[in-house]
Amino acid sequence: MIYLKAFKFPNEDLEFNFFMGIRRTCYDSFYPFKILSKNGFEKIDFEPVTILYGGNGSGKTTALNVIAEKAGINRDSVYNKSNFFVDYVNMCDMKVSGSKIPDHSSIITSDDVFDYLLNIRNLNEGIDLKREELFDEYLHSKYSEFQLKSMEDYEQLKKVNNARSKTQSRFVRNELMNNVREYSNGESAFKYFTEKIEENGLYLLDEPENSLSPKRQLELMKFIEDSARFMGCQFIISTHSPFLLSMHGAKIYDLDENPVDVKHWTELENVRIYYEFFKRFENEF
Repeated sequence: MIYLKAFKFPNEDLEFNFFMGIRRTCYDSFYPFKILSKNGFEKIDFEPVTILYGGNGSGKTTALNVIAEKAGINRDSVYNKSNFFVDYVNMCDMKVSGSKIPDHSSIITSDDVFDYLLNIRNLNEGIDLKREELFDEYLHSKYSEFQLKSMEDYEQLKKVNNARSKTQSRFVRNELMNNVREYSNGESAFKYFTEKIEENGLYLLDEPENSLSPKRQLELMKFIEDSARFMGCQFIISTHSPFLLSMHGAKIYDLDENPVDVKHWTELENVRIYYEFFKRFENEF
């Protein structure tokens, strides 16, 4: 499914005309101006899966954030905008397919995944602290002696007998919710993507390979392929992972080229480096 058909960034001439109208010179950064135009990156024509490839500083993350802002895409983590970010976005143009982009569409960044992992860890730490308190309560109840003087003493005695009739672990388990299952970082990160991505939506993924092992990257690749093919999803992804770059049917823009060009994944520099490295040690496998 294609919800966003095309997107146009301002070229060097438009940027030049904009700056001709600026009289103040106190700014030390004009980001995101001059980032994408330096390599002639002016237009994207989207497929169900479109990938922005490039090294650090190539502008692939900048492009994703600009697209997300222009299209009104939901985001969880805060994005720090520069003084000229809104001006730049206003100069962009996009073409959608149909009336609008689905409301539940979202951009997923490394910060979102990291915050999710921290939330799981913090929740479990709180549960562990409560569990220790219940262990102490169990031991105190088990070995306390009581003289019945009131109904409150009677209730406390019932609690003691309840504690004595159970093992320590059963007592605590019955009194406290279980920990949220704590997966490895890679498992949790993969789980985050599979829960966040719903049917019939546009999803912008910024370097989703972070925190994922090669095995998990392959699983995410298959999940994205299936979501695009069977669930009516469209993806725009920034990555330099060879596993995600090999995605079937993906259209890849090489932002390291000047001008930016569409390439097959086996032509990309990073992929060639991996290939040549493993080829050199082929006899050891």
